[in-house]
Amino acid sequence: MAVLIGTSGWQYRDWRGRFYPQRMPQRAWLEHYAQHFATVESNNAFYRLPELTTFQAWRTRTPPDFRWAVKASRFLTHVKRLRDPEEPVARLMSRAAGLEERLDVVLLQLPPTLRADAELLRVCLAQFPAGTRVAVEPRHESWWTDEVRALLERYGAALCWADRDEQPIAPLWRTTDWGYLRLHTGAAEPWPRYRPETLQVWADRLAATWEPSSDVVVYFNNDPGGAAVIDAVVFAEAVRRTGRAHTRVPTAEQASGLAWDAAPAH
Repeated sequence: MAVLIGTSGWQYRDWRGRFYPQRMPQRAWLEHYAQHFATVESNNAFYRLPELTTFQAWRTRTPPDFRWAVKASRFLTHVKRLRDPEEPVARLMSRAAGLEERLDVVLLQLPPTLRADAELLRVCLAQFPAGTRVAVEPRHESWWTDEVRALLERYGAALCWADRDEQPIAPLWRTTDWGYLRLHTGAAEPWPRYRPETLQVWADRLAATWEPSSDVVVYFNNDPGGAAVIDAVVFAEAVRRTGRAHTRVPTAEQASGLAWDAAPAH
């Protein structure tokens, strides 16, 4: 199992002086991020779907092994609430096509007030081109049924495993031969960091659920104060203790900014 480790976005101003050197211009942040991570979840696509040219530029600015997860537009998931998905899905995929082979997963995060409707989800999943990897993150407990699980399995969609406050907030179903985990908020200090023992539990769960030949994508969404980057480094250590491989992460010094503080001035 190759565990792909990244963060939910990279454009956080409070990462300056931490993960990003203080004097590094923001236009260089993506290249810096891709030097230290091999995947990212594009959260900004949820708020405003980028143009095709933006996705194309992101592809050219990142190395050949870099993989992207794209969070579907809130117009599809939160405004339309999965109704009439043909046009929103087509628009999303036509623009994300700019990533070409680097597009790894599309994430559908459902509103917490959207109750289970298997037919709505089925019609939505059916709009995606064959071979598209889709992860679904429901957030209402009514979705946890055998019918929904079977639907995800039939379409080869991953149920997004999710953690908030160091507790699973979704069933730990394996619905396809790859996995997707989002870590939203830890309970350690300084907030919203995760406790290392919780990250070890998650690493152990992944290793127990997927074969070594499968891959699992893991994104840290606890961005304030650079916590996501620091926790990604700790999580990589936990993955290594399970005997599994993971993609590149920064050193602890690079994640916290100590590496840049120690660097000689030019």
